[in-house]
Formats: sequence, C-alpha cells, structure tokens
Amino acid sequence: MEAPPRNPGGYFRCTSRFWMGVIAVSIGYFAWTVFLPSTIPYENLGQFGHFTKYLVDKHPRLLYNGFWLAWGIHIAEALYSIKLCKTKGITDSSVQRRWFIQTFLFGIASLSHLLAYKPLLKKQR
Repeated sequence: MEAPPRNPGGYFRCTSRFWMGVIAVSIGYFAWTVFLPSTIPYENLGQFGHFTKYLVDKHPRLLYNGFWLAWGIHIAEALYSIKLCKTKGITDSSVQRRWFIQTFLFGIASLSHLLAYKPLLKKQR
C-alpha cells in the first residue's frame, strides 16, 4: 500500500483499472441478461452462453432479484464508506464523495482500499 498522504483528511486511492473493467463488464452483462435477454448471442458464448440461457429460461426471477440485490449491496457499501471515512478521520467532503461514488460503482474493490487505510495516530502529550 502506498504511503499515507501528508493531509490525512484527504486520503483517496483509486481502484485498479483491472477491477474497474471486470466489475463494469460483469454488471453490464448481468443487466443485459435481466433486461434484454432476447438480444444475447448465446451460441457465440460457448458454455457460458449455455449457462446464461439456462438461467434466463429457467430462473428469470432469480436473475432479476440477484441484479437488484447486487445494486443494494453496492449502495450499502457506499454508505458504509462514508461512515468509514469519518471514523478514519477523512474529513474533506469532496474526498468522502469520491469514496462514495467509487464504492457505489465498484463495491468491495474500492472499499478494500479504505478498509486497509490506517491513519497516523496523533501523539498524545
């Protein structure tokens, strides 16, 4: 982990591009299977396409509920990131907003950076 910044009230660390891509593609595909399943080229996706087709045909309610559950979890993580910012002494509201947005979009991939952050303790006299 990189060294803490000089201004601990402004600590922010971006999620890796790899996880941003994986999560964006996964959520996008999940949304595609829930809202436009008739446009998916199942036969071009091999075994993954067969599995997706099975879920779309046999368990559409599970897909629909799972999609909204995933977004609910992202919302809960984003709200928790605000609480965690305050607990760890990150007081800058623009930085808190960045953590909220990043955690809402990328979930635990973002939140893990905030969880790992250990602010410097002030020396007591």
